[in-house]
Amino acid sequence: MSMDFIEAMNELEREKGISKDILFEAIEAALISSYKRNFNTAQNVRVDMNRNTGVIKVYARKLVVEEVLDPRTEISLPASREINPHFQLEDIAEIEVTPRDFGRIAAQTAKQVVTQRIREAERGLIYNKFVDKEEDIVTGTVQRQDLRNFYVDLGKVEAVLPLGELMPNEKFKHGDRIKAYITKVENTTKGPQIMLSRTHPGLLKRLFELEVPEIFDGVVEIRSVAREAGFRSKIAVYSRNPEVDPVGSCVGPKGLRVQTIVNELRGEKIDIVRFSEQVEEYVANALSPSKVLEVIVFEEEKMARVIVPDYQLSLAIGIKGQNARLAAKLTGWKIDIKSESQAEQEFGRPKTSSTEMHQDSVSVD
Repeated sequence: MSMDFIEAMNELEREKGISKDILFEAIEAALISSYKRNFNTAQNVRVDMNRNTGVIKVYARKLVVEEVLDPRTEISLPASREINPHFQLEDIAEIEVTPRDFGRIAAQTAKQVVTQRIREAERGLIYNKFVDKEEDIVTGTVQRQDLRNFYVDLGKVEAVLPLGELMPNEKFKHGDRIKAYITKVENTTKGPQIMLSRTHPGLLKRLFELEVPEIFDGVVEIRSVAREAGFRSKIAVYSRNPEVDPVGSCVGPKGLRVQTIVNELRGEKIDIVRFSEQVEEYVANALSPSKVLEVIVFEEEKMARVIVPDYQLSLAIGIKGQNARLAAKLTGWKIDIKSESQAEQEFGRPKTSSTEMHQDSVSVD
């Protein structure tokens, strides 16, 4: 092996971060297999590659015994002492058996090993880069599509976006740039596999973190997200600073912040509600844009009965129960919605002229 090869190994260590010692050990292990395969031998051998000169030598390792039964793996004590007079029984004697044309085989094997290790190292670097981005947003370019997936170029790796993780009526073509949420990163035999989603609630959360400085800085906190991708979402926010309005921060000046997110999600409606430790207030906020008259909490069943004006019942429930369903997901409470008339008939609750509960929320279409 030439000095040029040794210099190339040094260069790989500097540029790729691949340990030179690990490469040498891998080459030596591969050369043992090559020696046994090419020279049809079952003897135990050791390959030594000089780290400075690249000179390769093959040594047969034989056990020192009194009586030789297998000359491929054993050597007599007198014969071993011709090599080294200090050998004793049960020692391992090494005898150089380097073939004359082993250099050609060694060069070919070394090239294969180095190429493989470079590939593995690059895969490892890519995996380490993206495993830290799990549950985060990435931007990529659509490369191709098959019957089940879109394939998105993220630079040095191609990620998978299953068709089932697209929002309804969402279509992409080759060359489109898209934002997606990384749901999973796996290190497979074929390299890192990165799975993306456009429907995951985490996408909505990350978009708000990108668009709202108060969330990024930790002043405003996202407490919960409920999402039916492509249709409607609810997000509950809380401010650590009493002087900072969490709902107003998410909406932004003239609604610009939330509108940017709505545009990214192809017009998905977003309700931004204020989180409250008071269940009654939190449930009422979660039912935005419906107005709420009263919330009755049943702690043991973790259920809240909500009474709304008669004219607000359909709005509170939503199309196909969507508003009520999202509010339940957001709060973690079962929600039973009744109109004033229903509450009077079923529970004897008289209609009142009382004002509606104060609710702090914003709905954006």
